[in-house]
Amino acid sequence: MPTPLKILLVDDEVVRAAMVEEALTHDGHSVVCRLQSPASLNEMVARHQPDVVIIDMESPDRDTLDSMALLNRENPRPVVFFADQHDPDTMQAALKSGVSAYVVDGLVAGRVKAIIEVAIARFDAFQSMRQELDRARNQLVERKRIERAKGLLMKHQDCDEEQAYRMLRKLAMDRGQRIAEVADSVIDILERLDLRSPE
Repeated sequence: MPTPLKILLVDDEVVRAAMVEEALTHDGHSVVCRLQSPASLNEMVARHQPDVVIIDMESPDRDTLDSMALLNRENPRPVVFFADQHDPDTMQAALKSGVSAYVVDGLVAGRVKAIIEVAIARFDAFQSMRQELDRARNQLVERKRIERAKGLLMKHQDCDEEQAYRMLRKLAMDRGQRIAEVADSVIDILERLDLRSPE
């Protein structure tokens, strides 16, 4: 039995939305919110915390794309978009806005389960890549700050690079902080000293 999912459903056709909700409920999922337009999508996702967002409409317009992009920035979730019409440009725009799966020919109840699974897997893979990229960026920024702190210590303490790094490491151990945090403090203090003292 698959894990039951909380689903937010956006569909501008009431009858079709009711049929989709019935099919999802039959599969053990629960539709926690049903919208006729994606205008309040981000707000409703923040409020209801669904596992997946399903959007079913003819084609995403500019407002829909903007709503999905905002959601992707502020409350990222796997988004499955079922479109009635095939338009490569619109599909590309939707995928750039954070859609995990874009399916043409509309929503067919029998296909929903497999498509949701693919969307969640793609979303999870993308989130992992994004976190890894953020980590790498942060490490690079920290390394630059440590190098800057070492350079300032070498100048102010008249020492070599290894001695400067040992100073940073000792300060970090004494304070129970990470070297990057100590480096920020050292930079702050020594740059202020540089500003005060004439060359």
